[in-house]
Amino acid sequence: MSGKFANQVAVVTGASTGIGFSIAQGLIAEGAKRVYITGRSTGTLKAAVAKLGTKAVAVVSDVSRQGDLDKLKATIEARNDQLDAVFANAGICEKNPVGETSETAYITMFDINVKGVFFTVQTLMPLMKDGSSIVLTASICSSNGMEGLSLYNASKAAVRSFARTWANELKGRKIRANVLSPGFTRTPLMDNGLKMSESDIAALRQHVEQITPLGYMAQPEEIATSALFLASADARYVNGVELMVDGGLSQI
Repeated sequence: MSGKFANQVAVVTGASTGIGFSIAQGLIAEGAKRVYITGRSTGTLKAAVAKLGTKAVAVVSDVSRQGDLDKLKATIEARNDQLDAVFANAGICEKNPVGETSETAYITMFDINVKGVFFTVQTLMPLMKDGSSIVLTASICSSNGMEGLSLYNASKAAVRSFARTWANELKGRKIRANVLSPGFTRTPLMDNGLKMSESDIAALRQHVEQITPLGYMAQPEEIATSALFLASADARYVNGVELMVDGGLSQI
């Protein structure tokens, strides 16, 4: 590895599994001094740290709760750390056919995917170094109308909008804000959020192979490398963009 994040400190929310875990893994492999990872489940976080090693610090945290975000901030402050990068990655994906969607479903989706992203960044901003980086995880659904996912699609469009504003608003501190928008990726969201069976996932995989120019469904680590690029010095003049990491699907 090249050591692109040598001695750096980062936060990755929603990092116990999937893309967030792969981002944390990549940061550590590239020399990060410490990576704070969050999630709502103590068990999955412990399992993640067991794989990531001693440079990972697990904090049980629900991004929709300001008290939990304050606890995350306090944990970082207790180690006298300042942040080189914040990956606001935590989010959920659940189906909500129009005409069948409850108010509770709406509130839950926007509390985690929108409010959670906003207040994660706002809470941690005092700890961020000038010239540091924010990477927000959205989705190609931020700009398409995928059926049955109107709440998810709209929540990710809001995330994309945050980066545009923050790139402008944080210019005085030279903090960059960019968006990572994955395409179809095999993560636990398919099982836990979308409640897909193995046969459902197999059928989706076959469909993705047919409609995606690169011809396959991504693995989390293939998405994580692009997140790491956005946070690295290699992208030092990249600001306010949405990087579609979807095998070319959104371009055809």
